[in-house]
Amino acid sequence: MAVGLGPLSTLHPVPGFELGIASAGIKRPGRKDVVVMRCAEGSSVAGVFTLNAFCAAPVILAKKRASGSVRYLLTNTGNANAGTGEPGLQNAMRTCASLAKLAGVDESEVLPFSTGVIGEPLPVEKIEGALQAALDNLAESNWADAATGIMTTDTLPKGASRQFSHEGVTVTVTGISKGAGMIKPNMATMLGYIATDAKVAQGVLQDLLRDAANKSFNRITIDGDTSTNDCCMLIATGQAALPEITQASGALFAALKQAGFEVCMEVAQAIVRDGEGATKFVTVQVNGGATHQECLDVGYAVAHSPLIKTALFASDPNWGRILAAVGRAGVAQLDVSKIDVFLGDVCIASKGCRAASYTEEQGAAVMAEEEITIRIELGRGTCSETIWTTDLSHEYVKINAEYRT
Repeated sequence: MAVGLGPLSTLHPVPGFELGIASAGIKRPGRKDVVVMRCAEGSSVAGVFTLNAFCAAPVILAKKRASGSVRYLLTNTGNANAGTGEPGLQNAMRTCASLAKLAGVDESEVLPFSTGVIGEPLPVEKIEGALQAALDNLAESNWADAATGIMTTDTLPKGASRQFSHEGVTVTVTGISKGAGMIKPNMATMLGYIATDAKVAQGVLQDLLRDAANKSFNRITIDGDTSTNDCCMLIATGQAALPEITQASGALFAALKQAGFEVCMEVAQAIVRDGEGATKFVTVQVNGGATHQECLDVGYAVAHSPLIKTALFASDPNWGRILAAVGRAGVAQLDVSKIDVFLGDVCIASKGCRAASYTEEQGAAVMAEEEITIRIELGRGTCSETIWTTDLSHEYVKINAEYRT
Protein backbone atom coordinates (compact mmCIF):
# COMPACT_ATOMS: atom_id res chain seq x y z
CA MET A 1 0.00 0.00 0.00
CA ALA A 2 3.12 2.16 -0.07
CA VAL A 3 2.52 5.61 -1.56
CA GLY A 4 4.95 6.51 -4.33
CA LEU A 5 7.53 4.01 -3.08
CA GLY A 6 8.92 1.61 -5.65
CA PRO A 7 11.73 -0.94 -5.78
CA LEU A 8 15.04 -0.02 -4.18
CA SER A 9 17.34 2.09 -6.27
CA THR A 10 21.01 1.11 -6.56
CA LEU A 11 22.61 0.97 -3.12
CA HIS A 12 26.33 1.51 -3.64
CA PRO A 13 28.64 -0.59 -1.46
CA VAL A 14 30.61 1.36 1.15
CA PRO A 15 34.23 0.22 1.41
CA GLY A 16 34.92 -0.97 4.94
CA PHE A 17 31.27 -1.71 5.82
CA GLU A 18 29.87 -5.23 5.42
CA LEU A 19 26.42 -6.67 6.06
CA GLY A 20 25.33 -10.27 6.67
CA ILE A 21 21.82 -11.66 6.98
CA ALA A 22 20.54 -14.91 8.49
CA SER A 23 17.38 -16.58 9.74
CA ALA A 24 16.72 -17.08 13.43
CA GLY A 25 12.99 -17.73 13.04
CA ILE A 26 12.13 -15.33 15.88
CA LYS A 27 8.57 -14.68 14.77
CA ARG A 28 8.23 -16.83 11.65
CA PRO A 29 10.26 -19.91 10.69
CA GLY A 30 12.62 -19.27 7.80
CA ARG A 31 12.34 -15.50 7.90
CA LYS A 32 15.67 -13.69 7.62
CA ASP A 33 15.49 -11.67 10.81
CA VAL A 34 19.07 -11.24 12.03
CA VAL A 35 21.43 -8.73 10.45
CA VAL A 36 25.10 -8.35 11.38
CA MET A 37 27.08 -5.33 10.21
CA ARG A 38 30.86 -5.10 10.41
CA CYS A 39 32.77 -1.80 10.49
CA ALA A 40 36.40 -1.55 9.44
CA GLU A 41 38.79 -1.14 12.33
CA GLY A 42 39.19 2.53 13.21
CA SER A 43 35.73 3.54 11.99
CA SER A 44 33.99 6.51 13.62
CA VAL A 45 30.44 5.88 14.83
CA ALA A 46 27.65 8.33 15.71
CA GLY A 47 24.15 7.60 16.95
CA VAL A 48 20.84 9.19 17.84
CA PHE A 49 18.43 7.29 20.05
CA THR A 50 14.83 7.33 21.24
CA LEU A 51 13.85 9.75 24.01
CA ASN A 52 11.14 7.36 25.23
CA ALA A 53 11.75 6.85 28.97
CA PHE A 54 10.91 3.14 28.52
CA CYS A 55 13.79 2.75 26.09
CA ALA A 56 14.63 -0.83 25.23
CA ALA A 57 17.53 -2.83 26.67
CA PRO A 58 19.50 -2.75 23.39
CA VAL A 59 19.14 1.05 23.27
CA ILE A 60 20.56 1.37 26.78
CA LEU A 61 23.52 -0.80 25.83
CA ALA A 62 24.12 0.75 22.41
CA LYS A 63 24.08 4.29 23.85
CA LYS A 64 26.64 3.27 26.45
CA ARG A 65 28.99 1.61 23.94
CA ALA A 66 28.63 3.89 20.90
CA SER A 67 31.27 6.36 22.07
CA GLY A 68 33.95 3.67 22.21
CA SER A 69 35.48 1.39 19.59
CA VAL A 70 32.72 -0.22 17.49
CA ARG A 71 33.30 -3.17 15.15
CA TYR A 72 29.89 -4.88 14.89
CA LEU A 73 26.20 -3.94 14.91
CA LEU A 74 23.75 -6.76 15.68
CA THR A 75 20.07 -6.32 14.76
CA ASN A 76 17.14 -8.66 15.30
CA THR A 77 13.52 -8.20 14.25
CA GLY A 78 10.43 -9.85 15.72
CA ASN A 79 11.25 -8.97 19.34
CA ALA A 80 11.91 -5.48 20.74
CA ASN A 81 13.49 -6.60 24.04
CA ALA A 82 11.74 -3.60 25.60
CA GLY A 83 9.89 -3.53 28.91
CA THR A 84 11.99 -6.53 29.92
CA GLY A 85 13.94 -5.06 32.83
CA GLU A 86 17.30 -6.38 34.00
CA PRO A 87 16.84 -9.81 32.33
CA GLY A 88 16.38 -7.99 29.02
CA LEU A 89 19.62 -6.10 29.52
CA GLN A 90 21.44 -9.32 30.36
CA ASN A 91 20.00 -10.96 27.24
CA ALA A 92 21.19 -8.08 25.06
CA MET A 93 24.65 -8.35 26.60
CA ARG A 94 24.66 -12.12 26.06
CA THR A 95 23.89 -11.87 22.34
CA CYS A 96 26.65 -9.28 21.96
CA ALA A 97 29.10 -11.48 23.84
CA SER A 98 28.21 -14.46 21.65
CA LEU A 99 28.82 -12.47 18.47
CA ALA A 100 32.06 -11.03 19.87
CA LYS A 101 33.35 -14.51 20.67
CA LEU A 102 32.64 -15.75 17.15
CA ALA A 103 34.14 -12.62 15.56
CA GLY A 104 37.19 -12.41 17.80
CA VAL A 105 36.53 -8.93 19.18
CA ASP A 106 35.76 -7.51 22.61
CA GLU A 107 32.07 -7.64 23.51
CA SER A 108 32.12 -3.87 24.20
CA GLU A 109 32.72 -3.41 20.44
CA VAL A 110 29.30 -4.90 19.58
CA LEU A 111 26.15 -2.72 19.57
CA PRO A 112 22.73 -4.43 19.79
CA PHE A 113 19.50 -3.29 18.10
CA SER A 114 16.06 -4.89 18.30
CA THR A 115 12.61 -4.25 16.88
CA GLY A 116 9.29 -6.06 17.20
CA VAL A 117 6.87 -6.97 19.97
CA ILE A 118 7.38 -5.14 23.29
CA GLY A 119 7.41 -6.98 26.61
CA GLU A 120 8.40 -10.47 25.43
CA PRO A 121 11.68 -12.11 26.51
CA LEU A 122 14.37 -12.02 23.84
CA PRO A 123 14.82 -15.51 22.29
CA VAL A 124 18.57 -15.49 22.85
CA GLU A 125 19.23 -19.05 21.74
CA LYS A 126 17.52 -18.51 18.39
CA ILE A 127 19.60 -15.40 17.75
CA GLU A 128 22.83 -17.11 18.83
CA GLY A 129 22.04 -19.96 16.45
CA ALA A 130 21.93 -17.57 13.49
CA LEU A 131 25.10 -15.58 14.21
CA GLN A 132 27.62 -17.74 12.39
CA ALA A 133 25.47 -17.83 9.27
CA ALA A 134 25.22 -14.03 9.36
CA LEU A 135 28.99 -13.72 9.74
CA ASP A 136 29.54 -16.12 6.84
CA ASN A 137 27.22 -13.96 4.73
CA LEU A 138 29.09 -10.67 5.33
CA ALA A 139 29.65 -8.64 2.15
CA GLU A 140 29.82 -4.97 1.22
CA SER A 141 27.15 -5.56 -1.45
CA ASN A 142 24.42 -6.85 0.91
CA TRP A 143 22.60 -3.55 1.55
CA ALA A 144 19.38 -4.58 -0.22
CA ASP A 145 19.14 -7.91 1.63
CA ALA A 146 19.83 -6.14 4.93
CA ALA A 147 17.07 -3.60 4.20
CA THR A 148 14.68 -6.55 3.89
CA GLY A 149 16.13 -8.27 6.96
CA ILE A 150 15.31 -5.38 9.31
CA MET A 151 11.66 -5.05 8.20
CA THR A 152 8.70 -5.69 10.52
CA THR A 153 5.30 -4.44 9.29
CA ASP A 154 7.04 -2.66 6.40
CA THR A 155 5.74 -3.68 2.98
CA LEU A 156 8.88 -2.65 1.10
CA PRO A 157 12.58 -2.31 1.97
CA LYS A 158 13.89 1.25 2.26
CA GLY A 159 17.27 2.55 1.19
CA ALA A 160 19.10 5.38 -0.51
CA SER A 161 22.60 6.03 -1.81
CA ARG A 162 24.64 8.98 -2.99
CA GLN A 163 28.13 9.37 -4.39
CA PHE A 164 30.25 12.46 -4.99
CA SER A 165 33.78 13.12 -6.14
CA HIS A 166 36.33 15.17 -4.22
CA GLU A 167 39.79 15.74 -5.68
CA GLY A 168 39.29 12.77 -7.97
CA VAL A 169 38.22 10.40 -5.17
CA THR A 170 34.69 8.95 -5.08
CA VAL A 171 32.97 9.11 -1.69
CA THR A 172 29.88 6.99 -1.00
CA VAL A 173 27.01 7.46 1.45
CA THR A 174 24.47 4.62 1.65
CA GLY A 175 21.67 4.05 4.14
CA ILE A 176 18.72 1.80 4.95
CA SER A 177 15.81 2.17 7.36
CA LYS A 178 12.80 0.31 8.66
CA GLY A 179 9.55 1.53 10.12
CA ALA A 180 5.88 1.73 9.23
CA GLY A 181 4.01 2.14 12.53
CA MET A 182 4.66 3.53 16.03
CA ILE A 183 6.36 6.36 14.20
CA LYS A 184 6.93 9.73 15.78
CA PRO A 185 10.68 9.73 16.24
CA ASN A 186 12.33 11.98 18.66
CA MET A 187 15.76 11.33 18.39
CA ALA A 188 10.29 6.41 14.90
CA THR A 189 9.52 1.86 15.55
CA MET A 190 12.37 3.04 13.43
CA LEU A 191 15.87 1.84 12.80
CA GLY A 192 18.30 3.53 10.44
CA TYR A 193 21.84 2.63 9.40
CA ILE A 194 23.94 4.92 7.23
CA ALA A 195 27.57 4.42 6.27
CA THR A 196 30.20 6.39 4.38
CA ASP A 197 33.80 5.67 3.46
CA ALA A 198 34.84 9.23 4.34
CA LYS A 199 37.13 9.65 7.35
CA VAL A 200 35.37 11.86 9.91
CA ALA A 201 36.23 12.79 13.48
CA GLN A 202 33.63 11.37 15.88
CA GLY A 203 32.45 14.75 17.19
CA VAL A 204 31.94 16.13 13.70
CA LEU A 205 30.14 12.92 12.68
CA GLN A 206 27.83 13.11 15.70
CA ASP A 207 26.88 16.73 14.97
CA LEU A 208 26.30 15.92 11.30
CA LEU A 209 23.96 13.03 12.17
CA ARG A 210 22.09 15.08 14.76
CA ASP A 211 21.50 17.90 12.28
CA ALA A 212 20.44 15.48 9.54
CA ALA A 213 18.10 13.57 11.87
CA ASN A 214 16.46 16.77 13.07
CA LYS A 215 15.47 17.66 9.51
CA SER A 216 14.44 14.16 8.45
CA PHE A 217 13.76 11.37 10.97
CA ASN A 218 12.60 13.88 13.59
CA ARG A 219 10.13 15.48 11.17
CA ILE A 220 8.09 12.40 10.28
CA THR A 221 5.05 11.05 12.07
CA ILE A 222 2.52 8.36 11.25
CA ASP A 223 0.61 7.85 14.47
CA GLY A 224 2.26 10.08 17.08
CA ASP A 225 3.71 7.14 19.01
CA THR A 226 7.43 7.34 19.81
CA SER A 227 8.91 3.86 19.93
CA THR A 228 10.99 2.38 22.73
CA ASN A 229 13.60 1.22 20.22
CA ASP A 230 14.35 4.07 17.79
CA CYS A 231 17.96 4.33 16.74
CA CYS A 232 19.81 5.80 13.82
CA MET A 233 23.52 5.13 13.35
CA LEU A 234 26.07 6.79 11.07
CA ILE A 235 29.36 5.00 10.46
CA ALA A 236 32.40 6.54 8.76
CA THR A 237 34.86 3.83 7.78
CA GLY A 238 37.67 6.14 6.65
CA GLN A 239 38.54 3.94 3.66
CA ALA A 240 38.40 6.76 1.09
CA ALA A 241 41.87 8.13 0.27
CA LEU A 242 41.12 11.61 1.58
CA PRO A 243 42.14 13.63 4.65
CA GLU A 244 40.13 13.24 7.85
CA ILE A 245 37.29 15.75 8.27
CA THR A 246 38.05 17.31 11.65
CA GLN A 247 35.76 20.35 11.54
CA ALA A 248 32.41 21.31 10.08
CA SER A 249 33.78 23.42 7.26
CA GLY A 250 35.39 23.15 3.85
CA ALA A 251 34.32 21.70 0.50
CA LEU A 252 34.68 18.03 1.52
CA PHE A 253 32.53 18.47 4.63
CA ALA A 254 29.91 20.43 2.67
CA ALA A 255 29.66 17.68 0.04
CA LEU A 256 29.43 14.94 2.70
CA LYS A 257 26.79 16.88 4.61
CA GLN A 258 24.69 17.33 1.46
CA ALA A 259 24.92 13.64 0.57
CA GLY A 260 24.18 12.60 4.16
CA PHE A 261 21.16 14.90 4.41
CA GLU A 262 19.78 13.58 1.11
CA VAL A 263 20.12 9.94 2.19
CA CYS A 264 18.51 10.65 5.58
CA MET A 265 15.64 12.54 3.98
CA GLU A 266 14.97 9.83 1.40
CA VAL A 267 14.93 6.92 3.85
CA ALA A 268 12.93 8.93 6.42
CA GLN A 269 10.27 9.87 3.89
CA ALA A 270 10.21 6.25 2.70
CA ILE A 271 9.05 5.28 6.21
CA VAL A 272 6.08 7.63 5.85
CA ARG A 273 5.31 6.46 2.32
CA ASP A 274 5.18 2.90 3.68
CA GLY A 275 3.18 3.87 6.76
CA GLU A 276 0.86 1.15 8.01
CA GLY A 277 -2.27 1.28 5.88
CA ALA A 278 -1.26 4.59 4.32
CA THR A 279 -2.98 5.74 1.12
CA LYS A 280 -1.73 9.35 1.23
CA PHE A 281 1.69 10.97 1.65
CA VAL A 282 1.08 14.31 3.33
CA THR A 283 3.41 17.28 3.69
CA VAL A 284 2.44 19.75 6.43
CA GLN A 285 4.27 23.02 5.91
CA VAL A 286 3.99 25.78 8.48
CA ASN A 287 5.38 29.22 7.59
CA GLY A 288 5.44 32.61 9.23
CA GLY A 289 5.95 31.47 12.79
CA ALA A 290 7.51 33.62 15.48
CA THR A 291 9.61 30.59 16.56
CA HIS A 292 10.48 27.21 15.08
CA GLN A 293 8.82 25.49 18.04
CA GLU A 294 5.42 27.08 17.42
CA CYS A 295 5.67 26.02 13.78
CA LEU A 296 6.30 22.46 14.97
CA ASP A 297 3.45 22.68 17.49
CA VAL A 298 1.03 23.69 14.74
CA GLY A 299 2.42 21.13 12.30
CA TYR A 300 2.10 18.24 14.73
CA ALA A 301 -1.38 19.32 15.84
CA VAL A 302 -2.45 18.95 12.21
CA ALA A 303 -0.41 15.83 11.48
CA HIS A 304 -1.66 13.99 14.59
CA SER A 305 -5.34 14.91 14.35
CA PRO A 306 -7.39 11.71 13.84
CA LEU A 307 -10.16 13.85 12.32
CA ILE A 308 -7.83 15.36 9.72
CA LYS A 309 -6.17 12.01 9.01
CA THR A 310 -9.52 10.25 8.45
CA ALA A 311 -10.67 13.11 6.21
CA LEU A 312 -7.49 12.64 4.19
CA PHE A 313 -8.27 8.93 3.88
CA ALA A 314 -11.79 9.76 2.68
CA SER A 315 -10.47 12.48 0.30
CA ASP A 316 -12.86 14.84 2.09
CA PRO A 317 -11.77 18.52 2.06
CA ASN A 318 -13.12 19.12 5.56
CA TRP A 319 -10.96 22.21 6.06
CA GLY A 320 -12.66 23.21 9.32
CA ARG A 321 -10.77 20.37 11.01
CA ILE A 322 -7.48 21.97 9.96
CA LEU A 323 -8.50 25.32 11.45
CA ALA A 324 -9.54 23.60 14.67
CA ALA A 325 -6.18 21.83 14.95
CA VAL A 326 -4.25 25.04 14.37
CA GLY A 327 -6.33 26.79 17.00
CA ARG A 328 -5.66 24.16 19.68
CA ALA A 329 -1.92 23.90 19.01
CA GLY A 330 -1.16 26.06 22.04
CA VAL A 331 0.41 29.02 20.25
CA ALA A 332 0.29 31.98 22.61
CA GLN A 333 -1.65 35.05 21.48
CA LEU A 334 -2.45 33.55 18.10
CA ASP A 335 -4.23 36.08 15.87
CA VAL A 336 -6.42 33.88 13.66
CA SER A 337 -7.27 36.84 11.42
CA LYS A 338 -3.74 36.61 10.00
CA ILE A 339 -3.86 32.92 9.14
CA ASP A 340 -4.11 31.54 5.60
CA VAL A 341 -4.46 27.82 4.87
CA PHE A 342 -3.81 26.09 1.56
CA LEU A 343 -4.50 22.60 0.19
CA GLY A 344 -1.87 22.31 -2.50
CA ASP A 345 -2.10 25.60 -4.39
CA VAL A 346 -5.74 26.11 -3.42
CA CYS A 347 -6.40 28.72 -0.74
CA ILE A 348 -9.13 27.25 1.46
CA ALA A 349 -9.04 29.77 4.31
CA SER A 350 -7.88 33.37 4.27
CA LYS A 351 -7.57 35.72 7.22
CA GLY A 352 -9.09 33.12 9.50
CA CYS A 353 -12.18 32.20 7.50
CA ARG A 354 -13.25 30.52 4.27
CA ALA A 355 -11.48 32.05 1.26
CA ALA A 356 -13.87 33.89 -1.04
CA SER A 357 -12.43 32.11 -4.08
CA TYR A 358 -12.62 28.62 -2.61
CA THR A 359 -14.96 25.95 -3.94
CA GLU A 360 -15.61 22.46 -2.64
CA GLU A 361 -14.67 21.06 -6.05
CA GLN A 362 -11.21 22.62 -5.80
CA GLY A 363 -10.61 21.06 -2.39
CA ALA A 364 -11.93 17.67 -3.46
CA ALA A 365 -9.60 17.63 -6.48
CA VAL A 366 -6.55 18.14 -4.25
CA MET A 367 -7.67 15.63 -1.64
CA ALA A 368 -8.15 12.96 -4.31
CA GLU A 369 -4.41 12.97 -5.02
CA GLU A 370 -1.99 10.51 -3.39
CA GLU A 371 0.45 13.24 -2.40
CA ILE A 372 -0.99 16.29 -0.65
CA THR A 373 0.51 19.43 0.83
CA ILE A 374 -1.22 21.32 3.64
CA ARG A 375 0.36 24.77 3.95
CA ILE A 376 -0.37 27.06 6.88
CA GLU A 377 0.73 30.70 6.92
CA LEU A 378 0.70 32.05 10.48
CA GLY A 379 1.68 35.63 9.70
CA ARG A 380 3.68 36.02 12.92
CA GLY A 381 7.33 35.93 11.86
CA THR A 382 9.89 34.32 9.57
CA CYS A 383 10.27 30.76 10.94
CA SER A 384 9.18 27.69 8.97
CA GLU A 385 9.01 23.94 9.60
CA THR A 386 7.90 20.95 7.52
CA ILE A 387 6.53 17.63 8.76
CA TRP A 388 5.60 14.53 6.74
CA THR A 389 2.72 12.25 7.69
CA THR A 390 -0.01 9.94 6.37
CA ASP A 391 -3.75 9.47 6.45
CA LEU A 392 -5.45 7.06 8.86
CA SER A 393 -7.15 4.11 7.19
CA HIS A 394 -9.14 1.01 8.08
CA GLU A 395 -6.01 -0.97 7.26
CA TYR A 396 -3.95 0.81 9.93
CA VAL A 397 -6.48 -0.24 12.57
CA LYS A 398 -6.52 -3.81 11.23
CA ILE A 399 -2.72 -4.14 11.17
CA ASN A 400 -2.32 -2.93 14.75
CA ALA A 401 -5.35 -4.83 16.08
CA GLU A 402 -3.81 -8.04 14.72
CA TYR A 403 -0.14 -7.21 15.42
CA ARG A 404 0.41 -10.01 17.95
CA THR A 405 -1.74 -12.66 16.25
